[in-house]
Amino acid sequence: MSIYRIAHLSDPHLPPPPGAFGWKDVFTKRLLSRIAWRKKRKVHRPEVLSALVADLKASAPDHVVISGDLTNFASHTEIAAARKWLESLGEPTDFTVSPGNHDALAGAGGPERFAIWAPWLGDDGESRFPQVRLRGPVAIFNLCSAVPTAPHLATGRLGEEQLRKLDAALADPAYDGFFKLVVLHHPPHEGAVSKRKSLDDGHALREVLERRGADLVLHGHAHEALLGALRGPDGATVPVLGVPSASARPNRHGPARWNAIEIEPRAAGGFDVRIVSRGIEAGREGLTELGRFSLSSADSGP
Repeated sequence: MSIYRIAHLSDPHLPPPPGAFGWKDVFTKRLLSRIAWRKKRKVHRPEVLSALVADLKASAPDHVVISGDLTNFASHTEIAAARKWLESLGEPTDFTVSPGNHDALAGAGGPERFAIWAPWLGDDGESRFPQVRLRGPVAIFNLCSAVPTAPHLATGRLGEEQLRKLDAALADPAYDGFFKLVVLHHPPHEGAVSKRKSLDDGHALREVLERRGADLVLHGHAHEALLGALRGPDGATVPVLGVPSASARPNRHGPARWNAIEIEPRAAGGFDVRIVSRGIEAGREGLTELGRFSLSSADSGP
């Protein structure tokens, strides 16, 4: 049976365009982020992101998942510029975006702040969550953990309504037999990031996944290559996979990396899953293969 390939990248932190920071924001959280950006812009480099995107495109994946933090200050100017970047990548139906905390850094508004990204969020033209997209043998459950936070916090939250809808969607027999892929920005497992960067209602998400199950969870936010696991139903394991920032030079976190997730349906039911990691390696030019491994825990049939 044919292999379906999903590419996963995260946290591109696109360079702020002119006008991304307004003086009316001087006394808001955006000021702190602008100060922090003076250091971060030395790490998040557009040439690194361009090289990673070119490497990813050369592999011709079937679908691409971007797990948040396209912007830095969440200004309207930045969010509009991020749409232009998304348009440059290809058809919106081939890309799924889950917003990150920097995309909702400050200001009022719920998911509607991402209306301009709607074609990349789901297939119904809305900016609501969760969204479910069917691509080949995969059902992508796209979540949004991006919410405005107080200064010095980078926490996320899904909220009761989104969790309730996710619970119902994962239990929907319409998705039986599909590879269930859950996407969000914040890591769902404990200990992946500090408390000030964590998912506030992560325990509630873990309860949903333990009750309903999933084949794989993808996230960003930590700026590191992470592999974790959550409890699924009946003793099963739900693998959790995170990638470093797609624009990062070598730094105290991981340098830029993207993962190719190869999903192969079995004739008898279930899936074989292989991960191929590509990214920057010290002392080598361009991006290279960093390793490959199988997710033996993602082997439950429908």
